[in-house]
Amino acid sequence: MKIYYVEDEKDLSEIIRKYLVREGYETTVFHDGESAMEHINDRVDLWILDIMLTGEISGYDLIKALKQRGNPAAVIFTSARDQDLDKIMGLELGSDDYLAKPYSPRELILRVKAVLKRRNTGQQSELVHYANYEINLTRREIKDKEKEKMIDLTNKEFELLLFFLKNINTAFGRDDILRHVWGDNYYGSDRVVDDLLRRLRHKMPELKIETIYGFGYRLL
Repeated sequence: MKIYYVEDEKDLSEIIRKYLVREGYETTVFHDGESAMEHINDRVDLWILDIMLTGEISGYDLIKALKQRGNPAAVIFTSARDQDLDKIMGLELGSDDYLAKPYSPRELILRVKAVLKRRNTGQQSELVHYANYEINLTRREIKDKEKEKMIDLTNKEFELLLFFLKNINTAFGRDDILRHVWGDNYYGSDRVVDDLLRRLRHKMPELKIETIYGFGYRLL
């Protein structure tokens, strides 16, 4: 499998590159966002992106470019800044995982293996059908069969959709949704649920998500 690793700390990048190569991954290292952006259309299995990079192009810019071009590569974000904020931003933009610095090479390798296993296109895909939507749970892809087009969701939008699909006709309050989609360590306004739900409804208007005023939501 082929990995692109974007990291401006040269000593760290060389250590990680050696670990990845030792595990059998063909690994290319970029030390700035500008050089990485030149290869944004390449077909690789995984990008490992540091958020803060030397130059004007950040890890955020790179993942936005990947998603805009429909690049199917998996993405792992790393960052040493405000970890909670970076993690939320990275996952919202569609990354598959997030790793805070400092991290051990072995921990990164384990994350790489887990992400690539989930993204392995050779495994049997689990499909769910709802209205005109064909939802590939394995590859995290959604197709509108009537319009013959793919629907792009962020990681959190897909997690919310998955949560509803697994609990059709069951009502959940905002706190329940926060816990299942954002995790127990999220600290912030529960209104983030309303915003995420609004975006999901916009992208998938055939979803019959009922608002239960004063309580929460359920998928019918």
